[in-house]
Amino acid sequence: MSPSYTLVIGTRNWSSWSLRPWLALKAVGLPFQEKLIRLRQPTTKPEVSAISPSGHIPLLKVESSGQGFAVWDSLAIVEYLAEAHPEASLWPTNSTARATARSLSAEMHSGFAAIRQELSMDFARRRSAPKLSEAALTGIARIETAWNDVRHQFGGGGPFLFGRFSIADCFYAPVVSRFTTYGIVLEGAARDYAATMIAHPAMAEWGRLAEAEVAAGLA
Repeated sequence: MSPSYTLVIGTRNWSSWSLRPWLALKAVGLPFQEKLIRLRQPTTKPEVSAISPSGHIPLLKVESSGQGFAVWDSLAIVEYLAEAHPEASLWPTNSTARATARSLSAEMHSGFAAIRQELSMDFARRRSAPKLSEAALTGIARIETAWNDVRHQFGGGGPFLFGRFSIADCFYAPVVSRFTTYGIVLEGAARDYAATMIAHPAMAEWGRLAEAEVAAGLA
């Protein structure tokens, strides 16, 4: 019997951390419930603290064989899903590609602070890029190089970073949205990859939901 999932997420227009496991769940292909907590509200912190041991979201609630537990932190959630659903091949099957995909995902998880701060996620809007710091420009260059390199080395099996869709794409999806929002110009395979990700059906669905939040004055 398949487990039952509920993913607790934040405001779609802003929550880059929520987008990653949401895309992974979509890739698994099982139905799941969502609980959305609006960010940047007086009630946000107490609502999150009431359900999350870390005081942060996203959080995945799992019900399986009559028992329930929670997985928190976006990287832990996608690793759990990869273990629970090997049939979804959320990591590349080739060991070298898999190690590289894990390295890139961990680099995104722990790094690129300047990009996060200066190009905050605003999925449904289009904005002029601010004057970027040297750290942000270095981060953009690093991401562009990484995308071009892995597409060249591992991308022969499809249009995503490692050919077929993987956790690495989940982790870089918010960056794709940031680059799109602020009109960051990319070259070569990195440009094509960003276009592929924006057109991905799950990304397009998230985008429509983010646009609805903006239209309703919720983001």
